[in-house]
Amino acid sequence: MDEVTGAQLVAEALKSQNVEYMFGIVGVPIIEVAMAAQAAGIKYVGMRNEQAACYAASAIGYLTGRPAVCLVVSGPGLIHALGGMANANMNCWPVIVIGGSSDRNQETTGAFQEFPQAVRSSIYGPLCSADSREITQAVRLLRAAQRPLIIIGKGAAYARAEKEVRELVEVTGIPFLPTPMGKGILPDDHPNCVAAARSRALLQADVIVLLGARLNWILHFGFPPRFSPHVKIIQVDLCAEELSNNVRAASALLGDIGAVVRQSLALRSTLPMNYYTAFHHISELLPKDCIIVSEGANTMDIGRTMLLNYLPRHRLDAGTFGTMGVGPGFAIAAAVLEQTQKSAQRVVCIEGDSAFGFSGMEVETMCRYKLPIIIIVINNNGIYSGVDPKTWKEMEKMGDMTTIAPPVTLLPEARYEQVMSAFGGRGYLVRTVEELRSALQESLNNTQMPSLLNVLIDPASDRKQQVLHTHTHTALHYSSISWNIINNLDKTLLSCIFSF
Repeated sequence: MDEVTGAQLVAEALKSQNVEYMFGIVGVPIIEVAMAAQAAGIKYVGMRNEQAACYAASAIGYLTGRPAVCLVVSGPGLIHALGGMANANMNCWPVIVIGGSSDRNQETTGAFQEFPQAVRSSIYGPLCSADSREITQAVRLLRAAQRPLIIIGKGAAYARAEKEVRELVEVTGIPFLPTPMGKGILPDDHPNCVAAARSRALLQADVIVLLGARLNWILHFGFPPRFSPHVKIIQVDLCAEELSNNVRAASALLGDIGAVVRQSLALRSTLPMNYYTAFHHISELLPKDCIIVSEGANTMDIGRTMLLNYLPRHRLDAGTFGTMGVGPGFAIAAAVLEQTQKSAQRVVCIEGDSAFGFSGMEVETMCRYKLPIIIIVINNNGIYSGVDPKTWKEMEKMGDMTTIAPPVTLLPEARYEQVMSAFGGRGYLVRTVEELRSALQESLNNTQMPSLLNVLIDPASDRKQQVLHTHTHTALHYSSISWNIINNLDKTLLSCIFSF
C-alpha cells in the first residue's frame, strides 16, 4: 500500500467538504498540496498575487455558498493574503486560507519564511430559524408601521433567499432598498424598489427590516440625520455578532434569512389579511384580458395600483363623479356585452363592503340571467375601517348603539356571500390566503353562474395618508401603496404609507 502524504490528506479533506476551487501561488512547501488538490478533482487557478488569489477564493464562497481555498506560501505569502482575508471577514464571506509553514521543530528559531498561523471556522452551521417570540414581535412591529422599508443586503444573496424575499415584498407591498451587493435579489426595475429615492426612503421609514445588511458606513451607520431618530430596526442575520451593531434592534432575528422570512410569512398567514395581501393574490390569478369593475373608498383606490389592466376599455370604477353603487350595474352591462360578443372575457367586480350595500341586490339580476360575474367583496366591517366582532359585542353592552357605534362601522363579518347563494349563485366565505386563491380559481373555472367571494380582512386595515412636501413647504395628500419616484420635480420629497 502506497504511503499517504500530508498533501493528499489535505486535498481529500477539502474534497470531502465539497470544496471545488483553489486559487494561489505555489512555492515551497505547498507545491505538493496544489498537485494533490488537482489529483483529487479540485480546480486550481494559479494567480500572480496572493491578495488577488484571496479575493477570488472569497468571491467563490459568496457566489456558490461553499468556500474556496486560497493557497499561499508561508511568511510573506500569507501576509499578502491578509487583505483578502480582512475583506472576506468584513463581508462575512467563507474562505479557507492554507499557508505554508516552516518545520515545527524550527518554530521560533528564525526559520525560512517563518510566521505564526491561526485557523478559524470558514462557514456557518446548518440553516436555522429564529426564536418564535422574536418573529411575533417583528410581525407586530411591521403591522403597526406606517412607513416600513426593507433593506436587502448581500447576506440575502449569500443565503440564496431571493424567492423568500420576493414573496415578502410582493405579499406585503413594502418598498425595498438594495445595498450595492444586494442588488439583483429583486430586479432594480421592480415597482417596489426605491433606490432612486434612497435618501428620502431612509429618512422617512419608521420601521426598517435589515435582511443580511449592516448599518455600517454604506448605510450611514443608521444614525440621524440620515435616519429618523425614532426608527425601529428589525434585523435578520446569521451572525450573532452583527445584531444590534450601531443601532439597537427592536427585534433581532438570528437565523438563516430564507428560513426567518418563511417563519414571518407563515405567522402572518394566520392573521387577518389586509388590502395589500388580498389584492396581491387576486392580481396573481386574474386573467390579463378580464374586465375589472371596482368601487369603494380604500378598495378602489388601492386596487387602482395593484390590479393592473392591459387592454383599453377594461376598467370601470366610480369615475369623475365618485358615485358609489355603480359596480353591480357596470358589471352586468359588461357581462351582457361579453355574452353578445362571445369574447370569453371574465368580468370581475371588486367591491368594498360599504359600496356593495348600495346595489347588492343586483346579484339577483346576475343569477336570473346566468351572468358569470365574479364579485369580490373586500370586507373590513366598515366605511374606511370597522371593528372586530369582539369589540362590537362590547359596544352593544354599553347601551344604545346609535350613540355608541362609530358612524363608519358596519355589522362585523356580515355574510354577503349568502346573498348570492340565496339566488342560486356560488358564495364563498374567505378568511385566509389559501381560501381566497381556491375560491377565486373555482369562480374563474365556473362560466355558468355568478360567484361572490366575501373576503374578511383586518378591520383596522386602512389606506394611510401619503404626504408630498415641496421646497415651498406646500403639503398635498395622496393615497398609494408604493414608494413613488417623481422625476424632474426639483427637491420634491415623498413619504408613503404601507400596511404589513
